[in-house]
Amino acid sequence: MSSLFQNAYYIAINFNAILYGVELVFYGMTMDALFNHREKWSRTDKFYMWFSTALLFLITIYMSTEAVFGEEMWIVHADSPGGSLEFLVENADVWYQTMGTTASVILNVLSDALLIYRMYVVWTSYRVIAFPCLLYVATIALGIIELYSSGKPDADFFVGTAQQFGVAYYTSTISLNIIATGVICGRLMYLGRALEAARNTQGRGRGAIRYTGTLSMVVESALPYSMAGFAFLVAYGIQSDISILFGAFYGMFTCISPQLIILRVVTGQAWTKDRTAESVSALEFENLSASRAAATTTVAPSEGTSTMDHKSMGSVQEAV
Repeated sequence: MSSLFQNAYYIAINFNAILYGVELVFYGMTMDALFNHREKWSRTDKFYMWFSTALLFLITIYMSTEAVFGEEMWIVHADSPGGSLEFLVENADVWYQTMGTTASVILNVLSDALLIYRMYVVWTSYRVIAFPCLLYVATIALGIIELYSSGKPDADFFVGTAQQFGVAYYTSTISLNIIATGVICGRLMYLGRALEAARNTQGRGRGAIRYTGTLSMVVESALPYSMAGFAFLVAYGIQSDISILFGAFYGMFTCISPQLIILRVVTGQAWTKDRTAESVSALEFENLSASRAAATTTVAPSEGTSTMDHKSMGSVQEAV
């Protein structure tokens, strides 16, 4: 591990602290929205409350273990033989680092499950989520293998067998993120046409335009989560010393992106299955109207041509 890795690690810890503050704000907003109507709590509201709390608990473990390891490396054992680099190499498999990695993997499992559910919400079709579900199961299996290989004595998350299993694991989970992001974005763009059509026909859907804007697609599809994951996967795959920095962004957005989705859900700004059905109905109505208009346009010229033909026939008969 070079000095570049240590610099990247230091910057990563600072960004972890900043983004952790962002997560605390979004978590507080979510809890505030839930407790403001606690007399009307549904099972879904209670689920999102505990789900959000679990996300916060896991990300707290992840960023705390990173910070503690940095403190041990640069302050507590700064004067140990070999310096901080030697400490890093010798203690990469320390128990609390394994605990942080475990929290990160569980966080991925929860976040990916939420993304798959949101895919179902905007598509209302089990066929669309069939392949992501298979990939999700493979991700869990690879995550367990990665935890075992990186937690063994003398193992290192960034080199050797642990790194190879790590590449396989992160390839599967980040591929799932990218697929989910693309599928949700594409669907929202498609449904956006339906809402626009509803606004232009019978005045329906005027308040629903907020669900199809750029911000809505970025949040609903967890785009920052996927982008950070892709950047981390590339750096981690080539064993770059700055991979730890991209990993920090990926780890934090694993929590922040799902928390933003939950915040939109509990405040009534997210897509629901009912809203999806309404949008599809509006699009079908638009297509039906367009088909009828096309049929009317086609019939009108044919009738005009027929009339002219009769007049022409009459003129010929009179001439004869």
